[in-house]
Amino acid sequence: MLHLHTQAPNFELYDQNHTLHRLSDFFGKTIILYFYPKDLTSGCTKEALGFKMLFEEFEKRNVVIIGISKDSPTSHLKFAQTYELPFLLLSDPSLATIQNYDVWHEKKLYGKSYMGVVRTTYIIDPTGQIIYASDKVSVTKHAEELLNLLEE
Repeated sequence: MLHLHTQAPNFELYDQNHTLHRLSDFFGKTIILYFYPKDLTSGCTKEALGFKMLFEEFEKRNVVIIGISKDSPTSHLKFAQTYELPFLLLSDPSLATIQNYDVWHEKKLYGKSYMGVVRTTYIIDPTGQIIYASDKVSVTKHAEELLNLLEE
């Protein structure tokens, strides 16, 4: 994970509608930048639905929610449409941003090792500084925990 109180790496990635976004486009707002392994999977869907359920509360606090995975914009569009997700899903098939945010690591499943995205969330302040980082994510409670953290 990246260190707190450091500048978040900028990126240029396409969303589910093939629109290009840069992190710097959102400076002036608080950003929840969450990295997840795969569209339309059980855990990733639970996490996304948590953000959807509290989306208006985040908006009231001037918070932008951005999800990033290595899935394609087409896959993101299907995910967003299936669950009516109201926030951006950015595609990083080259893994450049995923690696810049230090969330691409060796994982194990059923005794086999493979490389993949470690579910991780960063909160970035309006100036682009990382003010929160965690790879200990409860997919069912994550959005609520972040909203409570932002209220403190």
